[in-house]
Amino acid sequence: MTKSDLVFQSYGRCCSRDEFFVDFYDHFMSSSDAIRNRFVNTDMAAQRHLLRNGIMQLILTARGMPDRKLRALGESHNRSNYNIKPEWYEFWLDALMKTVRQHDPENTPELEKAWREVLAPGIELIRGAY
Repeated sequence: MTKSDLVFQSYGRCCSRDEFFVDFYDHFMSSSDAIRNRFVNTDMAAQRHLLRNGIMQLILTARGMPDRKLRALGESHNRSNYNIKPEWYEFWLDALMKTVRQHDPENTPELEKAWREVLAPGIELIRGAY
């Protein structure tokens, strides 16, 4: 089984409960006041839906799907649009890993390493659009 298969299955286990996405934003927003302030007037239910799809796009791209949607995410998150600072992606990934540890009963250090490796190229593509 490939690393992207392991991550795909882990994400499926995480997605089985909506609390996964609520907990992610709790972790992410607690990582920085600047990040927390970005979400002050955000429809969080809609934001959680976007997150769910965004993580899936990262995984599907790692599994061989074209990167068109990730390129669009990079464009929407760049300095001219949402202005998501490149250094915030580390906070994002750390919050995601903390949430996976919390919600995937089959999580291991090896699985977390696989998550990081599988998502890294897609995150770099999005961050690189800044």
